[in-house]
Amino acid sequence: MDKAPGGVVVAMLVALLAGAAAAQDISRAETWGAVAAPAAGPARIIGGTSLGCIAGAAQLPADGPGWQAVRVSRNRHWGHPAMVAWVQGFAAAARAQGFPDLWIGDLSQPRGGPMTFGHASHQTGIDADIWLDVNPKPRLAPAQRETIPIVSLVLPDETAVNPRVFTDRHVALIRLAAEQRGLDRLLVHHAIKRELCRRHRGDAWLRRVRPWRGHDSHMHIRLPCPAGQPDCRDIGAPPAGDGCDASLDWWLTPEARRPMPRPPGPPPRMPAACAGVLGAQ
Repeated sequence: MDKAPGGVVVAMLVALLAGAAAAQDISRAETWGAVAAPAAGPARIIGGTSLGCIAGAAQLPADGPGWQAVRVSRNRHWGHPAMVAWVQGFAAAARAQGFPDLWIGDLSQPRGGPMTFGHASHQTGIDADIWLDVNPKPRLAPAQRETIPIVSLVLPDETAVNPRVFTDRHVALIRLAAEQRGLDRLLVHHAIKRELCRRHRGDAWLRRVRPWRGHDSHMHIRLPCPAGQPDCRDIGAPPAGDGCDASLDWWLTPEARRPMPRPPGPPPRMPAACAGVLGAQ
């Protein structure tokens, strides 16, 4: 067999070592967070939103008609092109309804994967956080949006929304998002869901609004797996009904208020194909 030129051999060794390192560190959030740019190629989602990655991610611009991205230094405004388009379309719809600019929080990292803080999901480019701030906003430089305070809309004991800060405009913004095409579900604090049920029980759009811990100052947008993504894993459609039943009361139980910690041991294994996304050029 002919021998490969020395430079080719070195390049092959470097690639093999990089691949081995990626496989070794594939479950480490610090490794995914250190990658500054997406993997090239068409968009490809691998795994589920709480255990997966994405190649070919698109970046949401820091500014646009109807939105301003916050905490830009985190480098977490990447996602599947469908997610980026959804955020832009929703910002335009909100602007048309007279809402001020929206603060857009985290989407995903350039190649998805686990994050060192803030989220267990957001790993495959189909999640986005939109702050529930309906106040007029000046146009700020990205650096000025790093320390914007987050205001909770929920009482300290988490039993209900805070009537001093929660308004009809918050309800209207959540409803507008829940009625947008292409949405899988929208997560808010259970107290916010409870208030929406009090006002709009029986409305079809409430099915998409699901309660989850945290989310007292923002809504978490999640899309279904986009078409043509066979390696993407959905979590299933929301349950039937408006979600304003006894299941909502569970969130006030001691079990819900003090969730069990994750069992000791190594974290769940990332899909093997994510090693290629992490190590790609």
